[in-house]
Amino acid sequence: MRAWRLRDRDGAPELTLHDVPRPLPAAGQVLLRVRAAGLNRGELLAAHGAGAAGTKPAGTEAAGEVAAVGDGVAGWRVGARAMGRCTGAFADYVLLDAREVMPVADTIDWPDAGAIPLVFLVVYDMLAVQGRLRAGESMLVAGITSGVGVAALQAARMIGARVIGTSGSAHKLARLAQLGLERGLCTRAPDFVEAVLEATGGRGADLAIDTVGGTMFAACVQSLGYEGRLAMVGYVDGVLQAPLDLAALHTKRLQLFGVSNRLRTPEQRGQAVAGFRADWLPWFDSGRLRPLVDRQFAFDRLPEAVAMMQASEHLGKIVLLGSPDER
Repeated sequence: MRAWRLRDRDGAPELTLHDVPRPLPAAGQVLLRVRAAGLNRGELLAAHGAGAAGTKPAGTEAAGEVAAVGDGVAGWRVGARAMGRCTGAFADYVLLDAREVMPVADTIDWPDAGAIPLVFLVVYDMLAVQGRLRAGESMLVAGITSGVGVAALQAARMIGARVIGTSGSAHKLARLAQLGLERGLCTRAPDFVEAVLEATGGRGADLAIDTVGGTMFAACVQSLGYEGRLAMVGYVDGVLQAPLDLAALHTKRLQLFGVSNRLRTPEQRGQAVAGFRADWLPWFDSGRLRPLVDRQFAFDRLPEAVAMMQASEHLGKIVLLGSPDER
């Protein structure tokens, strides 16, 4: 079968296509025939730990049909439509931990399904589990035109929250207004605090999402209201240090939290999937919520898809399509 691999070459991601044996599912695993796989910027940052001398399987979320199941896996049959987080999604077949697998309703097409598992599980963590966002509250997203930012906007609107977002692209902000963005702030600088306070009647945001990194952190803290929460979810700016206003943290009773799966155990990751299936998956099954897929690329055009992502030409998600042929 075909499989893309990723490596870090002088700080830039390099992709190579390989012909490798089709994997066999071990106990507790599901083999998926990949029909679509979403791209995520995080996996391309310094190849996420793949050293210059080594490579790793590329792709972290996929959707397709179940091709085989390992020992001890119940509830899944060959041919069932499924999706989930994984390692090596940019391939004809990929293995998933059975605890990560979610059903795909017939109402969801493959490109949409390939864009759901990773980004919306991240958003579920930061909005529902840790962020405790409620109807009527306000949410600020620094870098709202990213895949995570757009998904956060869509989910927050489903919850009934008001959303404020920053971006350097006025055109993209205008498009997001059609998805319910209440206030778009066209800036790439951390100069949005006064505008957020004005938009919230002086109170400040109840939840802030920092998808950019250290350059936005202090402004996000200043934009929070009493008992506000701040989710640190990305650092595409490469800035890993930022000042912390301890007086604001103390007097406003703020809560700061990180959103990452890197140190989670498989059991903890499985618990998050179970919560998502119960709470949010019905929104997708019913058609009330759909990911914003900006562009689809054929399997052999992955380098073009990555170039588009690196140039920030997209809004929402980019999806790699699997081959309709058996390999």
